Amino acid sequence: MMPEANGAPCKDRYQKLYAMLLDAIPSSVLLIDRDLRIVSANRNFIERSRRSLADTIGNRLEEVFPPVILDYMDISRRIQQVFLGGEPTGGERLTYRAPGIPLRIYYYRILPFTWKAKVENVMLLMEDITEQLRLSEEVRRVERHLASVVESASDMVLSTDIEGRILTWNPAAEKISGYAFEEVSESPFPQFFTDDHREEVRQTLSHLGYTSSTRLGSWELLKKDGSRLQVSWVCSPMKNDLGQTVAMVALGRDQTEQRKLEAQLMQSQKLAALGVMAGGIAHEIRNPLAICSSAAQFLLEEGLTPQFIQECAQRLQSGIHKASNIIENLLRFARPSESLETAPVDLAATLQEPLALVANQARLQKVAINLRLPREPVVSNGVASLLQQVFMNLYLNALHAMPQGGAITVTLEKGEGEALVRVADTGRGIAQEDLGKIFDPFYTRSPVGRGIGLGLSITYSIVQQHFGAVEVESQVGRGSTFLVRLPLG
Repeated sequence: MMPEANGAPCKDRYQKLYAMLLDAIPSSVLLIDRDLRIVSANRNFIERSRRSLADTIGNRLEEVFPPVILDYMDISRRIQQVFLGGEPTGGERLTYRAPGIPLRIYYYRILPFTWKAKVENVMLLMEDITEQLRLSEEVRRVERHLASVVESASDMVLSTDIEGRILTWNPAAEKISGYAFEEVSESPFPQFFTDDHREEVRQTLSHLGYTSSTRLGSWELLKKDGSRLQVSWVCSPMKNDLGQTVAMVALGRDQTEQRKLEAQLMQSQKLAALGVMAGGIAHEIRNPLAICSSAAQFLLEEGLTPQFIQECAQRLQSGIHKASNIIENLLRFARPSESLETAPVDLAATLQEPLALVANQARLQKVAINLRLPREPVVSNGVASLLQQVFMNLYLNALHAMPQGGAITVTLEKGEGEALVRVADTGRGIAQEDLGKIFDPFYTRSPVGRGIGLGLSITYSIVQQHFGAVEVESQVGRGSTFLVRLPLG
């Protein structure tokens, strides 16, 4: 291989390598001589400044940068100092706007380019930090916003490390607990709860250390004055970029006002129910009392025939008997027996006996009865007579829903630990807006004189006494299905 004459090809190779290295640098790089003319510029600068290489190389700084920037940043003097002293400058910030492009912010340094102990050129190295500054400003804005939210929140907001020691404690936490942040900082969070809840709080914090799920709790907080406060808590883990739990955040809400509102709502519901019941009692008893009053007024008159006197007496007796039945059913609903003398009850027989009593009425109304019983006995503990009343009420309710005929299907089967009794009819059904009211006392859609609205209420009460449940599904025009669940004996 022939040697390279005069080293020219080697020099060209190094110049190309130098240019390639400059272009590979992700920052803007300018090489400047003592006359403040640009000797070389890398691709990053050319692209960001939107200048051509020909319009940049050989031009003085003031021809490339706006003079106002050079004067304000005093770059020319700094470059001359580097030529004289041979020492690089510290980092400075430069704001630069090229024609037709948005404002850019650079972090720049001036470095000496030395050859044989003499500074031949200086390098202006500029790093575009516009996006970093915008991002950091956005982060600061978000942090300020979050801090403002936490500081102004009416709920307790706090954070702990993975050991449960308190790191932050917002003003609401100070106000609610009575403890200033300085008094609780670095203290174990569980120690501010009652003995009944302290261990549960510890377990919750421990669980958050290895899960991503949120935990809920309602624990009594020990305030500084020694009083107790019921607080509902939402605890969540705080993760880092690697998905590791680095802290816990807890949000606590004082339940005092909520419980007051719940108590007020419950009281208003009680008063509303009492009003409905009082109106129902007055409405139902008024009718037999009116009959009794009318008959009594006739009896006060003179010259009545024995036959008419007997008729008035019968009306009196009938009205009193009807009022007595209303009061008896009401008492049975309002004060069910607390202690039932239960015994094993064969539910198949319990279903059949009341069904036999309504069979004649069903034939008159052209209502078919279908009874589906399992082969093996189904037994539940209870009072047979009360359960018979339950199913009698359901049968009569079904018959009343089918004045023009239809079918009643009674099904008994075993579920998981419970007996399931379904009483289905093909009657007119129940409107959706009425489904939530059918077990209310004195609520009825039956014509006047057909019912007083206590049958389903008593049914519901008796089933509850037997630790069961009553459910209903219905569609208008397609019938209803009542499901009675009773525990197996």
